[in-house]
Amino acid sequence: MQGNGCAGIRGNHRIAVFLVNLHGLYFLKGGIAGFRWYNRRFRQADPSDMVRTNTYWTYAWVAGLCMLLVAISGSWAQHAAPVSVDGVIRQQFGQTAPVIGRLVARYAGTVASRVEGPVLELLVRIGDRVDKGQLLARIDTTELELEKAQATVRRKEARARLNVARSLLKLASQEVDRLARLQSSAAVSQASYDDAQQQQTIASARVEEAETAVASTQASIALVDLKLRYSEVLAPYGGTVVGKDTEIGSYLRVGQAVVSLVSDGELELEADVPYRQIAGIPPGTQVSVVLDNGSRHTAHVRAVVPQENPRTRTRRVRFSITWQEDSGILATEQSVVVELPAGQARQILSTHKDGLIQRGNQTLVYVAEEGQALLRTIVTGEAIGDRVEVLGGLSEGDQVIIRGNERLTPGQAVTVGQSQWSQ
Repeated sequence: MQGNGCAGIRGNHRIAVFLVNLHGLYFLKGGIAGFRWYNRRFRQADPSDMVRTNTYWTYAWVAGLCMLLVAISGSWAQHAAPVSVDGVIRQQFGQTAPVIGRLVARYAGTVASRVEGPVLELLVRIGDRVDKGQLLARIDTTELELEKAQATVRRKEARARLNVARSLLKLASQEVDRLARLQSSAAVSQASYDDAQQQQTIASARVEEAETAVASTQASIALVDLKLRYSEVLAPYGGTVVGKDTEIGSYLRVGQAVVSLVSDGELELEADVPYRQIAGIPPGTQVSVVLDNGSRHTAHVRAVVPQENPRTRTRRVRFSITWQEDSGILATEQSVVVELPAGQARQILSTHKDGLIQRGNQTLVYVAEEGQALLRTIVTGEAIGDRVEVLGGLSEGDQVIIRGNERLTPGQAVTVGQSQWSQ
């Protein structure tokens, strides 16, 4: 019933607007016709009649224009303005204190040579991105290959000596066995038997010595093989080459730098935090990080280094960061702002700052309710990014108009949804 009543009111209003519009056009048309008639006869008419006629047609003109304006304004009132809204929400808010931090690489340093020799190839340049295990440089292995050939010959000699020693041990063992069988007879003396046992012991020791020599040469070959593998300098982790410390033809010693590498794909945040704030950021605490381009990101406290700077009374804190797509190109030692909690968090109501209208000392907003824009006076508090705390005047869930509110009037009809201002 209520819907049918509203529809009837809207229909009657449209009829009234049409009638007002019709009357306005009638009076305006009459004014124009009278003006033409008056223009033809004003010179021949009596002066008093001319004054009365002039007054009459002036009133007709004014009445027609007024009624036409009323009709036009009534038509405008029927147009619903397209707007975009944002709901009033309840969120957690806490005071924060900004601290300047810097981006640091999880892995960074020089990649050193593990063998001696001249650089045969240098396959990367400064700025190149490399993957873990990628070949960076190759060292000449001619000397190492000769060492391996030499060790292979020594191993062959050691194996030959081992075979001889094993044969002598076998012969000595056979002699001991033979004398043991003849020891009961007068033909074999105890001294002869003792000498045979001694020779067996010596032969056994020579076998062990030969086996050790074979193992030693085998280890030498394995060491040369390892050095041959180390002649290829590989990236220990993925990253970017930031320095080149040698050139082709340079002779490298063990431990000498080849390139400098930074794992810029695994950046962390480090900040020197005043000791008074350390208690409020235990490991796992979530904080906000703001980059130079204004983008905001989420970070978590990974570790608090238990070492304090005696001059600044600060401690180093490491944060793990979840990067968003708008982070841009990042670099080590890049400065960032870390917003650390400075007090207990609390629940607040907030609205988008684009919905605020300042008029003198008052803060106003338009709220979309039942197809109309209702003007409200609100009380605001702290700013939270692109939102502002609401202390009074709004309730959770209220739909505040944030686009299209510039031309609204209180009570004007609005349409919420896609509009020219919604982008």
